[in-house]
Amino acid sequence: MRLKSLLLILFSLLLASPTMAQDRAAVERQFQSWLQSDIWPAARAKGVSRQKFDKAFRGVSLNWDLPDLVPPGSKAKTPKKQRQAEFGSPGKYFNRGSVDGATAVGRQMARTYAKTLAAVERATGVRGRIILAIWGRESGYGRVAIPHNVFEVLGTKGFMATRAAYFRDELIAALQIAEAGHAPEAAMKSSWAGALGQPQFMPTSFLNHAADGDGDGRADIWRSEADTIASIGNYLRHFGWQPGRDWGYEITLPANVSCTLEGPDRGRPLSEWEAMGIARVSGKPFPDVERKGQMFLMLPAGRNGPAFLVTPNFYVIKEYNESDLYALFVGHVGDRIQYGVGDFSGAWGQVGGLYRSDIAVMQRALEQQDKDVGGADGLPGFKTRREIGAWQERQGERATCFPTQAMVGRLR
Repeated sequence: MRLKSLLLILFSLLLASPTMAQDRAAVERQFQSWLQSDIWPAARAKGVSRQKFDKAFRGVSLNWDLPDLVPPGSKAKTPKKQRQAEFGSPGKYFNRGSVDGATAVGRQMARTYAKTLAAVERATGVRGRIILAIWGRESGYGRVAIPHNVFEVLGTKGFMATRAAYFRDELIAALQIAEAGHAPEAAMKSSWAGALGQPQFMPTSFLNHAADGDGDGRADIWRSEADTIASIGNYLRHFGWQPGRDWGYEITLPANVSCTLEGPDRGRPLSEWEAMGIARVSGKPFPDVERKGQMFLMLPAGRNGPAFLVTPNFYVIKEYNESDLYALFVGHVGDRIQYGVGDFSGAWGQVGGLYRSDIAVMQRALEQQDKDVGGADGLPGFKTRREIGAWQERQGERATCFPTQAMVGRLR
């Protein structure tokens, strides 16, 4: 019976594959037509030559392995597979290898590029250790191979991704970079999202924020470490980095302080948080500079993990990658590089591992109750976390502010 079932499955696949191949071939033809009718006129208007355009797309076809694709005639769905660590167990993001590797090499880079880091910090106000941590997270300080053809990635996503208009603009910008000769031809490689060079800038970010750190009159984020450092600092400065302030501090969160107070829209002066009993886990006082502005409660795993008070600079780091865990990793590794701090005091609980579709069900249920969860995207951002906590409080339960498997059947 098992053999018979296997044969039936294989037979079905054989029957289906010609149709699938034909469908993909039709979409490929639409893609090639779109390049000529839409992208070429837009690129030409930005000063891209026909020769450079043709060279960029020579041999380029759709990459069907990229995430979040919506082929013509189909509808976008919440993906069941979790493609990024941010959407799994929060603690896994801080695995030993990633944290220790970024820290160890970061300390070497801090010594090697001390003068450049100091100059960029004076010019932008951005702490050198934060720049190093971003550089390490994005490309392993330039040591990680960047695998994809940027024109294939951005062409595919600009043609049929969930944010096609965004990637179309990035594709035009990538062609402008190629036309201007900012990078050697072989360096026009990108991540699966289309990010370029050692700081992993999207093409528009390169055009807007790349900076010359070594004084040669060029901004080269592919071959120049000094330019990479200057470009990251310039990017964070542009998005509002506040000089003198840090990114945040791990805290002890008293049991009587609700986790629903989390979020960048619920900031308070430090004195108010202290009045609730919040203190640094290190026992040290908060720096006086932090008393001049607001601070925000940040609980990336709800009450199932470490707790933090963060500054506006934490959210500036998120302009680089819209993930609480990313910004936390950057801040934490930066602290390890400069101060030699150890792991977080708070332990990560055994949470996460849910499908995005499960979380999306919870989000839609809360939206039906007129709650703002930031969209039913299957990602447990701060709005989703605190609304889950408020729901738990309405049920008469202890609020943890994080989705769990036990909620899947109840919150729907």
